[in-house]
Amino acid sequence: MEVFIFDYLAFLLKSLTLVVLFALPIVLIAAAKNHKNQDETAQLKIKHLNDELEAYQQELDEHLLDKSALKKLYKARKQQKNTDATEDKARVFVLEFDGDMQASGSEHLADLLTILSARIREQDEVVVCLESGGGYVHRYGLAAAQLERLRQQQVKLTVCVDAVAASGGYMMAAVADTIYAAPFALIGSVGVVAHVPNFHRLLKKHEVDFEVLTAGEHKRTLTLFGENTPEGRDKFIEDLQKTHELFKQFVQQKRPQVEIKKIATGEVWYGQEALNLGLIDGLQTSQQYLQTRCQEANVYKISLEKPQPLLEKLGINLVKVAEKTWSRWQAKAQNLPKA
Repeated sequence: MEVFIFDYLAFLLKSLTLVVLFALPIVLIAAAKNHKNQDETAQLKIKHLNDELEAYQQELDEHLLDKSALKKLYKARKQQKNTDATEDKARVFVLEFDGDMQASGSEHLADLLTILSARIREQDEVVVCLESGGGYVHRYGLAAAQLERLRQQQVKLTVCVDAVAASGGYMMAAVADTIYAAPFALIGSVGVVAHVPNFHRLLKKHEVDFEVLTAGEHKRTLTLFGENTPEGRDKFIEDLQKTHELFKQFVQQKRPQVEIKKIATGEVWYGQEALNLGLIDGLQTSQQYLQTRCQEANVYKISLEKPQPLLEKLGINLVKVAEKTWSRWQAKAQNLPKA
């Protein structure tokens, strides 16, 4: 009996191997063909949050209320809809920004703002649900500049932070007219940091020369493989301080109520502390704020979605796996406090 089972398992494994060997090339060819023929133009997705919320509430009411109460409720809702149809209600557009080191979502954000700019009115509002621990200064400076376009159009901008808006993330948030954060969201980190490893001594130990040739006194201050000098190190620190000064000036300009010397130390604060320091304007989650706005305005969540290649749908996306691994490593490296 045992021999039969082992023989059967061996046969099964061989069969699966053959299936994989024959099927994999077909899948790869089909995926390549599909990707080639696919229109890569991003599709605009619009979700009316009022309708979504009402549908959920209606489903709950059907389970909780008796027929008589349900009938009265439907009648009241119908009358309210007729009233709303005659009113020129305010409109709220909800965007999401989930930041990484490169602030790679800024291109997506810019496209959405360009789409909105042709139809948005001064009485409308844009809500950005922002999550970012920061990254490269120039990339987050660009993302903040994209949000600045709304201020130039005299459109109200609200930023909601549920988890973190630190460093470059707070640079973006500071552009808003109003900032809301969850009670334990991490806010602030108005500072600048740079990590520069140097392998010069290791190369020297193994008798490997690495030359850094420049034209211009400060073309290279610190390098990875060359021999760093005290003068180069001092210049690098000077550049960091200049960048920090620009960051401080930006925050002070956008939020004049903050005591800049007190908050520009590179520290992060939880929501309640950030509120006391003037870094934010209120404590509530993004869902709380949007639920409130649904009672007063038509709320639309908008996004741009590109068609997914077949291989990505099958989960064979090494880039995404690498990005997630890198993000996890960064989170551990930041030594964020854990509850």
